[in-house]
Amino acid sequence: MQSAKEKISDMASTAKEKLNIGGAKAQGHAEKTMARTKKEKKLAQEREKSKEAQAKADLHQSKAEHAADAQVHGHHLPGHSTYPTRATGANYPPGQI
Repeated sequence: MQSAKEKISDMASTAKEKLNIGGAKAQGHAEKTMARTKKEKKLAQEREKSKEAQAKADLHQSKAEHAADAQVHGHHLPGHSTYPTRATGANYPPGQI
């Protein structure tokens, strides 16, 4: 089960990725419109695809970082590095128990 923090971080990353893809598409359309030759239009389309792929790669990278962060901070209690050991009566001087 994912932690709430990881889910929220993933949702934020997804929103950021969609924003980046939308920006890449808008910029690609603008470049295609301004292009005069077929070669320039094809180049603009390739740039658009490249930017979309980069946005998706960034999303996967950030999700992996969130998962790793959740794994590191999983079941650790602050201030407790090890479990306490049990003291027995053998450690006390005789008659002090």
